[in-house]
Amino acid sequence: MVRLREAGATVMTTARTMPHDAAHRDLFIAADLSTPAEPRRSSTRSVPDWAPSTSGGFAALSDGQWQAELNLNLLAAVRLDRGLLPEMIAARSGAVVHISSIQRHMPLFEATLGYAAAKAALTTYSKGLANEVGPAGIRVNTIAPGFVQTDGANGLIDRISGSAGVSRDAALQQIMDSLGGIPLGRPAQPDDTAELVAFLVSDRTRSITGAEYVLDGGTLPTT
Repeated sequence: MVRLREAGATVMTTARTMPHDAAHRDLFIAADLSTPAEPRRSSTRSVPDWAPSTSGGFAALSDGQWQAELNLNLLAAVRLDRGLLPEMIAARSGAVVHISSIQRHMPLFEATLGYAAAKAALTTYSKGLANEVGPAGIRVNTIAPGFVQTDGANGLIDRISGSAGVSRDAALQQIMDSLGGIPLGRPAQPDDTAELVAFLVSDRTRSITGAEYVLDGGTLPTT
């Protein structure tokens, strides 16, 4: 958000509750985008706040948990697009960036199978949407991050460090090893994704649409 504001964009956001340190409180709307009604109320404003994924393999996830994953990681984007795209089409200009995940390529079946499946569906939907709205001058692209060292990831590092009695660096290495390693030797930072989003919505990429950009430090052996 900071990166887009620095580029001159007006950035409106949404989540279930307003962060206590929100800098632009007048540009925030409280909404739960995993429910059908809320995106209609916020569709003129923002993007979703992604919640933690439900863990478990195929037998561990109930129908309700599967539906929750789809609502949060696929249908929230679909509903927002439904509300936002008509004005873009009328203006014959606009850019959409969906955040997928490398887990669509390498699902962790015991941990985040529902999440990975929903993100795979989001990527497929994004490609179809790009083909549909491209003639109206709208570009649609997808970013697929790998391990990003967010505040939540730092919390996980701290928990592993405390429970295993190892250093934070060793705990971080354990996480990277569980993903099959990161050739670059470090996780991505949130700013890395922000820079790529800012690039994809700018005029510098006016001929790029229907593409997926992997941001994983080389975790995926192929794309």
